[in-house]
Amino acid sequence: MSVSLEVWGDFACFSRPEMKVERVSYDVMTPSAARGLLEAIYYHPGLKYTVDKIHVCAPIRFINLRRNEVKSVLSARVARTVMDRGTGDLYIAASQEIQQRSAMLLRDVHYIVEAHFELTDKAAPGDNPGKFQDILQRRIRKGQCYYQPCFGCREFPAHFKPCNAVPSCPEELKGRRDLGWMLYDMDYTNPEDIQPRFFRAVLQDGVMAIPDWNSEEVLG
Repeated sequence: MSVSLEVWGDFACFSRPEMKVERVSYDVMTPSAARGLLEAIYYHPGLKYTVDKIHVCAPIRFINLRRNEVKSVLSARVARTVMDRGTGDLYIAASQEIQQRSAMLLRDVHYIVEAHFELTDKAAPGDNPGKFQDILQRRIRKGQCYYQPCFGCREFPAHFKPCNAVPSCPEELKGRRDLGWMLYDMDYTNPEDIQPRFFRAVLQDGVMAIPDWNSEEVLG
């Protein structure tokens, strides 16, 4: 069953994994980010989303911002040590651990996400594609979501509504544009060895077609 979703927002950051310190966004939303938007609106273990196309409906514009970030995380090992010894801190003092980092973000983003879903082996006997389709479409129309969808980072909320018509392609995006290697999604086949998978992203007249997960175009 297919779904078409229109999303937009002021800022976005789809971080490139090769950048270790500063955040630098991809030119276009990644398939995994698009899947995350759909799951924020309606998630069920009995269905699996697959993103087919991403339409870029606004010119690609970047902006450089400095953001406050916490430079450390509280690991499970530290928490376990504190609990065993009975002393120590089970929190992070943001005022002491904060630091400023530069980020290359996208601004004024606007996309159309075309996707479909399939039932998984976790679907109940009474579940069917029509049921999930009705629920998903109703939630999109009403603006309902389990948590606020975002464009890469929590502070960049994504607004959404049903897509009734695809806007025309921006003039500067017409033609073919090679976006290079892009993160497709994470491979959770082996939970103990989760691996990223990539594909060669190409924007053709403002549309990025997503190859099939099992195709030779997707490399792990």
